[in-house]
Amino acid sequence: MPQDHAALTRTGFSRLANAKSKRRRPLWLFALAAIASVVAVAWFSSFGDRLRGDATAGTAYGARVACSCRFVAGRSMDSCAADKLAGMEIVRFSADEQAKSVTASVPLVASATARLRPGYGCVLDRWENKRG
Repeated sequence: MPQDHAALTRTGFSRLANAKSKRRRPLWLFALAAIASVVAVAWFSSFGDRLRGDATAGTAYGARVACSCRFVAGRSMDSCAADKLAGMEIVRFSADEQAKSVTASVPLVASATARLRPGYGCVLDRWENKRG
């Protein structure tokens, strides 16, 4: 009888384990597809429009303020980045010292650049409404 028990354990449990693992793969794929669907619906709905609008406004504001901080006030970019308002944690800044400009971006959503113009201070580059 111990041999039968060993054979049952070797074949019975391993088949059961294989059956369970095969069942789990489609659940993960289903969960991933469901999450992707929710993100796509949110992105293309009015919520997505609001997110893109907020990101565009936040990057434009951030670029202009960070440009003024860096090139008008003469502070370091680290010091300027510390001045972000609450809710702007996702906005990233990069400075171009030669062009005297700062670009603020929300990855994959929006970006804006402000340049130092003598006599005007920091001014946003012209941008176009991509939604037409």
